[in-house]
Amino acid sequence: MRSGAKVAVVGGVFVLAAGGIGYGAYSMLGSDGGGDGGKVASRNATPEVKTGPPSAEEITEASKSFFDAWAAGDASTAALLTNNEAEAEPVLASYGEDAHIGKVKITPGPAVGTTVPYTVKATVSYGGKAKPLSYASELTVVRGLTTGKALVDWEPTVVHPKLTAGATLMTGESSTAAIEAVDRNGTVLTKEKYPSLSTILDTLRQKYGDSAGGSPGVETWIDPAEDGQADINLLTLAKGKPGKVRTSLDAGVQAAAEQAVKRFDESSVAAVQPSTGAILAIANNRKDGYNAAMTGQLAPGSTMKIVTAAMIIQNGLGSINSAVECPATVQWEGVTFHNLKDFSIRNATLREAFAQSCNSTFIKPIKPLGGRAGTALGQEARDYFGLGQDNWQTGVPSFDGRIPESSGTETAASYIGQGKVLMSPLNMASVTATVKNGGFKQPYLIARALDNRPFASARPLPAGVAEQLRQMMRYTATSPTGTGTRSMATVGGDKGAKTGSAEVDGQTSNSWFTGFSNDLAAAAVVQSGGHGGDAAGPLVAEVLRAGR
Repeated sequence: MRSGAKVAVVGGVFVLAAGGIGYGAYSMLGSDGGGDGGKVASRNATPEVKTGPPSAEEITEASKSFFDAWAAGDASTAALLTNNEAEAEPVLASYGEDAHIGKVKITPGPAVGTTVPYTVKATVSYGGKAKPLSYASELTVVRGLTTGKALVDWEPTVVHPKLTAGATLMTGESSTAAIEAVDRNGTVLTKEKYPSLSTILDTLRQKYGDSAGGSPGVETWIDPAEDGQADINLLTLAKGKPGKVRTSLDAGVQAAAEQAVKRFDESSVAAVQPSTGAILAIANNRKDGYNAAMTGQLAPGSTMKIVTAAMIIQNGLGSINSAVECPATVQWEGVTFHNLKDFSIRNATLREAFAQSCNSTFIKPIKPLGGRAGTALGQEARDYFGLGQDNWQTGVPSFDGRIPESSGTETAASYIGQGKVLMSPLNMASVTATVKNGGFKQPYLIARALDNRPFASARPLPAGVAEQLRQMMRYTATSPTGTGTRSMATVGGDKGAKTGSAEVDGQTSNSWFTGFSNDLAAAAVVQSGGHGGDAAGPLVAEVLRAGR
């Protein structure tokens, strides 16, 4: 965390003072943002309070008055034009006082309903240095509940799209030294060229900046509300001397991942080197900026059948060429589970059922486990795939999967990647990497040698089990009936895949896909993307092609 005083509201005194001063200024403006706008009412009359959505004229007037006050540096007046004066005023005041942002010009765009988009162009000045700052955001105009006035609906994002509740805009000398993050080959990684790495680079700076040998610079940043969160750098006025931090990323694979996720909104992809566990790429295309590729927690759907297949083989419930049943439906404690479009396979083997992603095949054989059915999948995942123990140390925040003990119909659902099973793309890339390598290597973005942190470990997969899983994934990626064949058609080398779709209540299924090519494994999710091969598959294929 950087140092710097935060603006505070002290009891009710500050609010009353700001309200008194601001009200007078606002009344002189004669706007609809608060007060009576200069109207005089008789002593006994009941003021008329408007209701319903603000009109187009009110939206234009309210937003313009707010923009004018904000641009003029009049925080108290601007705050009065919102529906939360107490929270808005200190944030708006810090814009000029703590962040040293001036010469503000706000240009609104056409309103979309009650939402007004706009661009901000300003200048940050500090210590004799000045630089332009520009960004885009939006606000919404609502009707005040008690006054009936058209007001700006207050959110910190009104001031800056990356500002959150309790966070503060600051400008000054950074308390953390600058870093120059590089990939495994020494190529410099920047936010501009690799935007998906933005939060990762901020975290690396916070965590390793002081030990990397650099010096601080002069910057504008967002000081987060919670301790331990990384500052978000917005502008550098004077560069410090950066210390070098080497990552496991591969610039070429990262570039392919960045390009791949542009295909679909709310998509994420991760790539891992099976032989080492090195994370070669992390990319996201999300409105919220969340690093779902590493910390997302979503049901992985049928990609989880890789782990289920391993458990089936190791418990003597089947093998790659053994005969299995693949009926259109299967019952579990009175609940019917279906295959996609109720397909079935006659005279199926486990390999064919895996390639066509037959749900009933991966539920029906579990019944002989009896009381162990609710724990066997989690045990397999922990013991051989390194999942679900909350002990991955990648170098930045990450999630290492959740496969809790289950009962009832949740047990059946878990074996096809539903129920309470949760994974990230990094988790599923690691599952595939474990199969390809024959054993788990904890994914990492920063080498262990940099800070001597412990790595998670797991037992090697029995050689025969690993080979059967590889063959099933290869068949899924190359056979005429394989659900991954179309997506993997352009991928060369020794390749394998598994598709998945995870049902979400009332929404289109999330699309999942994971695959390997030689010494590269990748996994992707596209929320509401449908079948695994439709959306996530092409993303994984593009990343795998870059690893040749």
